[in-house]
Amino acid sequence: MPRFAANLTMLYNEHAFLDRFSAAAADGFQGVEYLFPYAFEAQDIAQRLADHGLQQVLFNAPPGDWDAGERGLACLPGREAEFRAGFAQALEYAQTLNCPRIHVMAGLAPAGAERTALQATYENNLAWAAGQAASAGRDVLIEPINPRDIPGFFLNRQDEAHRVVQAIGASNLKVQFDLYHCQIVEGDVAMKIRQYLPTGRVGHFQIAGVPMRHEPDLGELHHPYLFGVIDEVAAACGWQGWVGCEYRPARGAVPGGTSDGLGWLRAAGFPA
Repeated sequence: MPRFAANLTMLYNEHAFLDRFSAAAADGFQGVEYLFPYAFEAQDIAQRLADHGLQQVLFNAPPGDWDAGERGLACLPGREAEFRAGFAQALEYAQTLNCPRIHVMAGLAPAGAERTALQATYENNLAWAAGQAASAGRDVLIEPINPRDIPGFFLNRQDEAHRVVQAIGASNLKVQFDLYHCQIVEGDVAMKIRQYLPTGRVGHFQIAGVPMRHEPDLGELHHPYLFGVIDEVAAACGWQGWVGCEYRPARGAVPGGTSDGLGWLRAAGFPA
């Protein structure tokens, strides 16, 4: 069975953010992820992790002005200084939270922009970030995201992401493989797990039901089969990462909405 991490941005919204750590631990989670920690002091989050025996497995670098619709800075020419300052902040949080992975969002491709210029900026920023992260013992992750959830997002496909990682050649630059986004954009999810996981370039998985991004047992993907594929390939290649539960709960009424919808997780044998 894979190691599952609760995404505290999407799960346990019936609780205030800092109270979601205890709720996740009570349901058996040992790892957590979320989008952004920056509205809170890193030490306050670290205390919640310690209090509940949780490991921070992933969070995102600052994405620019999220409320204004920005979804990352990495591909945007002219924003390099802001990107670097934000990534430096992310590294500081990662140090305090003992988090091994930082996700760098690519950003939205500006209308009319030359893709070659965006690609060059993206790869230069990622190479710099990977160098900074290596010195701190962290991995940098990039994630293909479907253009229905985020129209105009620069990176959409698994093969594109793996070409970027290979082109840069940093051992700590990896792909965040979200099965939900992959199914929407390209499908053939099981075969892509078999193709990419043994390469050593997959740093993290995420899951959600397709198409509505609810619990993984709702929708067109058969997650028990995919969990078995991850287990099989991971055992063969020695992968020991996490699967982030990044979905919007549809079951249950507040309070307890998230916990009420974890039947799919219990069916998978969790917690072990």
